[in-house]
Amino acid sequence: MIQQHTLIVTCWIVGIPLSGYNFYEMLESWWTQSSLCNAMGMIRFMLPCLFCLENCKERDRKISEEQSHRENNGDEERTENLGSPSNEQSEHCCGSNGICSHEVLRDGDRDSASKVVPNKFARKASFKLSWCCKGDQSDQHKHDIVSFERGNITTAERSSKQISLKWESQPQTVIILTKPNSTSVRILCAEMVRWLREQKKLDIYVEPRVRAELLTESSYYNFVHTWKDETEIILLHTKVDLVVTLGGDGTVLWAASMFKGPVPPVVPFSLGSLGFMTPFHSERYREYLDSILKGPISITLRHRLQCHVIREAAKNEYETEGPILVLNEVTIDRGISSYLTNLECYCDNSFVTCVQGDGLILSTTSGSTAYSLAAGGSMVHPQVPGILFTPICPHSLSFRPLILPEHVTLRVQVPFNSRSHAWASFDGKDRKRLAAGDALVCSMAPWPVPTACQVDSTSDFLNSIHDGLHWNLRKTQSFDGPRDT
Repeated sequence: MIQQHTLIVTCWIVGIPLSGYNFYEMLESWWTQSSLCNAMGMIRFMLPCLFCLENCKERDRKISEEQSHRENNGDEERTENLGSPSNEQSEHCCGSNGICSHEVLRDGDRDSASKVVPNKFARKASFKLSWCCKGDQSDQHKHDIVSFERGNITTAERSSKQISLKWESQPQTVIILTKPNSTSVRILCAEMVRWLREQKKLDIYVEPRVRAELLTESSYYNFVHTWKDETEIILLHTKVDLVVTLGGDGTVLWAASMFKGPVPPVVPFSLGSLGFMTPFHSERYREYLDSILKGPISITLRHRLQCHVIREAAKNEYETEGPILVLNEVTIDRGISSYLTNLECYCDNSFVTCVQGDGLILSTTSGSTAYSLAAGGSMVHPQVPGILFTPICPHSLSFRPLILPEHVTLRVQVPFNSRSHAWASFDGKDRKRLAAGDALVCSMAPWPVPTACQVDSTSDFLNSIHDGLHWNLRKTQSFDGPRDT
């Protein structure tokens, strides 16, 4: 009889339903070989498990009620007292700081009496941060620049660190691009072509205009290559190892515009009136080119903007004109109209502002010393990845320029209630009319322009603003006169 009662309790514990069954038949078939000791042993094993299970359920229920109560009240203060760990523990685990970086304070833990006990620590969850573009399907993910180790966020080396180019094989082909209508440039070009051919044994490309000028001077230059149409220009980056420009910043812009995709390293020689991107002096071209062809060389990666024009009649956002690549800036202005421009601006689909004035400049950091500077924008180091948002004569005293991160997409649209059209120009050329409903979309292009440095990016940049703009040049204050005592 005792054994039967014992088995009834056991079946109740393990959850066997008794109704609808002949219990004694079950007893006879399952426990005929069982003894009282076996049954009592089973009970002793399972009762503590049942007791622990009920305790866990009760604790979870109370925690859930407490969290719900906190959420309803909203502003309950969090326990912040970290306590004072013992000196022995601090020295062993935490050093002089007292708290390990892998530990984090929780709201509290519970003792056996279900009371909140502060000053308890739990291991911090691991995580990692990274810069990337919108959407998981994007193919423009950036390299990780933020890492997480033992609870600390640490930034890795940025892309603005000085970049060095080392040749893995000797350059074989050079293209020389020149400023037109300049006698001094034409003479230097002929001399440089002869030296590169005879001393360096390089294949040389020039523009059709320059090749005609060289052949007019002498038939010796028959070895010089050129191109015939746009198809051959598109393929130039597959043939050319190095680009040499003879002129000013305008010649560098022209060279960049020839390459719609990847751009070979550019060596810009200064023969113009003003140059922020031309650190090399033409008088020492042999010395500079000899050093560059041997390598390694410091380069500056000059970011470009990729622009698309979307007409109002377009069926979708993919039906665009372009892309157009710019190294300095894209300008949207009022053209010959006497009315203010009216431009709606968006950044990643978030409304930025409505520009009412003479226009707007979207500039790269390389273009920060060009039109954007004249319109009141800041000068920015060319290795800083960003887009300058500079208004032109805005009809608002509070409209100050912005510098936006490189990963954003900007959209400038002419609203339907605009009084006139707007005009967009790209690096000062290729003007396009923007009618009501038309939009210009700009983002950072994936193909920068690598320009060689005479010293390094920072030294060349500072030298250019000192020499070109006489930045912060004034007479030094006289040492004699009144002084603090």
